[in-house]
Amino acid sequence: MQKLSPLIGTLRLDNPVILAPMAGITSLPYRRINKAQGAALVFSEMVSANGLIREGRKTRELLESCADEAPLGIQLFGDAPEVLAEAASLLVNDGALLDINMGCPVKKVIRSGAGSALLKDPQRVGKIIHAVRKAYPGPLTVKIRSGWDSDSINYLSIGKIAQEEGVNAITLHPRTRSQAFGGKADWAQIGKLKNSLEIPVFGSGDIFSAEDALHMLRQTGCDAVMIGRGGYGNPWLIRDILVALAGQPVQRVDTAEIYRVAMQHLELHRQQYGDQKAIFEMRKHLSWYARGLSGASSFRASLQQISDIDALIEQTTHFFQTAEVS
Repeated sequence: MQKLSPLIGTLRLDNPVILAPMAGITSLPYRRINKAQGAALVFSEMVSANGLIREGRKTRELLESCADEAPLGIQLFGDAPEVLAEAASLLVNDGALLDINMGCPVKKVIRSGAGSALLKDPQRVGKIIHAVRKAYPGPLTVKIRSGWDSDSINYLSIGKIAQEEGVNAITLHPRTRSQAFGGKADWAQIGKLKNSLEIPVFGSGDIFSAEDALHMLRQTGCDAVMIGRGGYGNPWLIRDILVALAGQPVQRVDTAEIYRVAMQHLELHRQQYGDQKAIFEMRKHLSWYARGLSGASSFRASLQQISDIDALIEQTTHFFQTAEVS
């Protein structure tokens, strides 16, 4: 299969594999791990527009970056056109691309009127994109879902509004907000959106293997695939997709490689945030790295009892040195 190089406004990607923005997941260490496996574009966690304009320290921490993860996409969320526009103007010198979140199904985000709640108000969607487009000169994208629920599937009309208001690309996760992450993503909707627009369309949802990614690209004609939950504890998914795109056989990762990358991830967390936050955050990541290995259940349970970084390293080393692929 031919390797694609999507163009987003003025930004040319090296390949069609993108790391999705994920709250509580895509911190700088996580992005660096996935970038090292070949991701063409990585995204920050969701950044609150309100938090940004109020100069919140924690909000700015989400924007910390380094050269080896470039290009970085920054995702904003909010519900007010003027607030999102002001926040966008503050990001002109941060990252290489700006994305507006219009798909998050989390209740806290929905209650604020942001995320997928915006899909209930196409007119507001248009006003937001129009305002942000005026304030932000760089590549601009939006990420959406199919609609609010099965009775209000409106991704095609939202896509046309986004294109008319000047976005350079759009990502569709083909589930409704009501579905959250349940059921099966309807990839056929990605193909319909691609056929209805002139701008690049990226597909998201249910990509857990290289075969899934190639199937989505072939079935839908989308310009790139966006990797979310399928990459938890499996940054090699990105490498595998690129290998498969090149027509080469995908090699199974061994426990030594999993251990090496897991420890690299832990060390990056320590460098970025210190030992205590590394312990707290890496519990979930190490649990994901352990999936499919013998003794993973006991290892996950033991991680929750650890509060010392040396103990965490010792326990992790012991597990991966004795575990086998089950």
